[in-house]
Amino acid sequence: MSPDARTGERRAAACAFPKQYRLTRTDEFSSVFGFRRALKSPLFLLHYRLRSADEGEGARLGVVVAKRLLKRAVDRNLVKRLAREHFRLLRSRLPSRDLVLRLAVRPKTLDRRQLAEEIRGLLGKMASPER
Repeated sequence: MSPDARTGERRAAACAFPKQYRLTRTDEFSSVFGFRRALKSPLFLLHYRLRSADEGEGARLGVVVAKRLLKRAVDRNLVKRLAREHFRLLRSRLPSRDLVLRLAVRPKTLDRRQLAEEIRGLLGKMASPER
């Protein structure tokens, strides 16, 4: 294996979204929704719940995009992909919380830049020290 290939693999591993940073089970999502704390943007709600020390360190993310808001799977997957990417980039700055990003309103147009800005803004608010 060439040195360039190994460097590329390490870079990809550092940029991954491993299972330990995801919410996967229904009860994990329910506990975040049950905590009833959220940040709002024009299109999204970012629900969050503090994690105790015995639950582990770092933030975890779950994404909910309802089929009734975006009919096409390709559009739902775009929103999820953008959310995971921005979470991955900001994960080191986020406090130890469980987060659920939920699309709350049907977008008039599916503008990738607008979606990315809103996601980045919500996660940035969560990363700020006063939260």
